[in-house]
Amino acid sequence: MPFEAPNAGPATPPSQSPSGFEPLRIPLFRDRWIASTISSVGTWMQDTAGTWFMTSLTASPLLIALMQTAASLPVLILGLLAGATADIFDRRKLLIFWQAWMLTSVGVLAILTFLGYVSPWTLLALTFMLNIGSAMNNPAWQAIIPELVPRELIPDTVSINSAGNNLARAVGPALGGLMVAAFQRIDTGAGSVFLLNAVSYAAVIWVLVNWKRVPLFKSTLPSERIAASIRSGIRYVRYSPDLRSSLVRTFTFAFFVSAIWALLAVVASHVLHQGALGYGILNGSLGVGALVGATTLPRVRRRFSADRIIAAATLYNVVTLLILAFAHHSWLIIITLMFSGFAWTSTLSTLNTSVQLAVPAWVQARALGTYLMTFQGGMALGSVLWGALAEHISTPISLAIAAGGLVLTLPIVRRFHILQGPVPDHTPYKWKRPAPQPIPFPTMDSEPADDLNYAGPVRISVDYRIPAESYAEFTRAIHDLRGVRLRDGAIRWGIYRDATDPEHLNETFVMESWLDYLRSRERVTAADEQIRERVRALHRGPEPPRTTHQIYAKEITGHF
Repeated sequence: MPFEAPNAGPATPPSQSPSGFEPLRIPLFRDRWIASTISSVGTWMQDTAGTWFMTSLTASPLLIALMQTAASLPVLILGLLAGATADIFDRRKLLIFWQAWMLTSVGVLAILTFLGYVSPWTLLALTFMLNIGSAMNNPAWQAIIPELVPRELIPDTVSINSAGNNLARAVGPALGGLMVAAFQRIDTGAGSVFLLNAVSYAAVIWVLVNWKRVPLFKSTLPSERIAASIRSGIRYVRYSPDLRSSLVRTFTFAFFVSAIWALLAVVASHVLHQGALGYGILNGSLGVGALVGATTLPRVRRRFSADRIIAAATLYNVVTLLILAFAHHSWLIIITLMFSGFAWTSTLSTLNTSVQLAVPAWVQARALGTYLMTFQGGMALGSVLWGALAEHISTPISLAIAAGGLVLTLPIVRRFHILQGPVPDHTPYKWKRPAPQPIPFPTMDSEPADDLNYAGPVRISVDYRIPAESYAEFTRAIHDLRGVRLRDGAIRWGIYRDATDPEHLNETFVMESWLDYLRSRERVTAADEQIRERVRALHRGPEPPRTTHQIYAKEITGHF
């Protein structure tokens, strides 16, 4: 499934177009958006048909709720791997491969459904396989946005992408339910929907095949290995407070609101006694509200801060969960779900934008993979819990507990602010001086002398002269620089004051290898350089701060 300032006014990202639709004037983005919307219609048709097909195969609320888990769990497992591969390999080729994977997976499901060989566990397994492709596809799919539009249009672009997905969400479920209902046998209708979804992936593949990609960031150094890429992605998340705040808010929201998606089919079937079309209309009601939310969000964002938007959406979803739990009138639930869709897309578009703007290009896909992993992890874990509670206690109690959880956690998560203050400039900063040359290996070392990954850890030492009156300001600035060093690859960092010369301070940080040090220099952004210049401006001495590089002294065995 495609996804997507603490004052009176919002901390707006870089200037957005007044209409909010400026990105659609860019032909390449417009083609991608149309193809993605067509594919999303097929995805939402499949989501409705597959979930309803499961209700015909079993009456177990847990197995029905596990359809949501099968859609979400692959992202929880593969989010970091997907982000790492999208930051290492050519994103265009990766996207073509995973779109073909999804086409094949849903095509096999369609054939087996027509032949009558699908059991509840077969449906879950193939849904899981389909969403492996989705999990591996989505970080790269979202990470190409800055390659298609200027950075200042990213908030509007995220909203337009959300509008396309929610347009599909509005019409896809109803079309899926109508198509299933049009056949006498549910399996025939569901199989037709699965086949149509398989065809929809061809539109996306066609756009990707014709895309002449020009990457924003291309390293001149050898690519990272996948394991190292995952480690550097985790390290960046660990030392990026803005990104961590977005992830905390994402998980909490998804975990509790997943009860709506996990139990909506149960409410439609067991409480409202609706068929496939009725369930499709309920699901489509969420999409209608989400579409309205996506198209109006640019104006809403200019009037309210991100924190207020998310808080209001959270409180409304509390109301939605309680109405689903205790109201038995279809018209009331439909109206409620429309506004819930508005709240849903307002929250996710805001969170997605906060992630896009919080990271530079070199780690974009890994950050988005972590975001999607966090979101889908919340959806998957929540769906299991709410489905189990519905099966062992009751559906109304499960929905009511989810509503209570949203209320109780809101005061806690509001401490993690979103899009607060000016947006950092993450465009790459070009170093004006070359990296120092590494010292040569001893001749008897077993490793090749031209291997940049040699010698184990590399320690970089920077000496500063800081007058006593600048000491407090310097320590604040240098600890901001600490975050830059650690995000860009340092595994240890420290600042030390000379015991006999208080004006002499020494900054030391350690990289895993010389190659990692060279990568860290490539990764410096304009915002990082501003922090570095703040530190260097406080230095007082006849020469600039002195930097030295030490390579780990390995023990040499053998005879001399």
